[in-house]
Amino acid sequence: MSKRSRRKISGPEKARRITMIVMSLIGVGCLSYFIYYCYQADHHTTQTAKMEELKDKEILINPERFITRTQDPDAPPILSDYESLYLKNKSLIGWLKIDDTNIDYPVMQSQNETYYLDHDYEQNYDKNGALFISKDAKIWPRSQNIIVFGHNMKSGKMFGNLSKYKKKSYYEKHKYIQFDTLYEKGTYQVMFAFYEKVYQADEVAFKYYQFIDANSEQEYNSYMEEMRNKSLYETQVSTQYTDSLLTLSTCDHDTPDAERFVVVAKKVQ
Repeated sequence: MSKRSRRKISGPEKARRITMIVMSLIGVGCLSYFIYYCYQADHHTTQTAKMEELKDKEILINPERFITRTQDPDAPPILSDYESLYLKNKSLIGWLKIDDTNIDYPVMQSQNETYYLDHDYEQNYDKNGALFISKDAKIWPRSQNIIVFGHNMKSGKMFGNLSKYKKKSYYEKHKYIQFDTLYEKGTYQVMFAFYEKVYQADEVAFKYYQFIDANSEQEYNSYMEEMRNKSLYETQVSTQYTDSLLTLSTCDHDTPDAERFVVVAKKVQ
């Protein structure tokens, strides 16, 4: 024969080669995702630092593309700490900080409640999203309970560190949370930390994520009892109908029967 015949590839050899190709493609995909994940985390850290610096700088930027909240015309003057940030993005309603965590972020509000699930405070696409409150909540006049939502990111970004409150030993050293609105500074004392599910619309149950204002003192006390019973530990912190509350809500990835992890605090200063 003048030409060499092609060597026939056996079945096992063919399967091995296909497996190698598939594994290589998976490896490339995983590496690409890892690089993108690192970029997003680094980008988010840089933006947070930049926003912190902007507190003391005069910024005259208010692009028309910004999705903003409804401004109350009777609200008091904005605190000087947040004037420049507010001019940069009028979706800003305040700032949340918990010591010894990376929870040190601006808090946003939009008429589109899903917007900040995947946009940062400069309104760029970002899978980390931003911390935000519901469109129905008010910072002036203040709602009885302001609920701040945020993603539980594996990188620790946003509310990735909120799960530390699952341990009472952590709570004992971090009883207080700083939450400022545009109009007033605030220190809040943690009362409850609990797991919760998201109920069907027609289910009759206490739905913490719908509690903005209690209709009566009796209803308020009932809500407090519900949360106290769910709490992972007892804090001995009392509360009354006239208290201003702060609720922090994030997804829970660790507990089979839970969909959310929630921390509730009352304003003490």
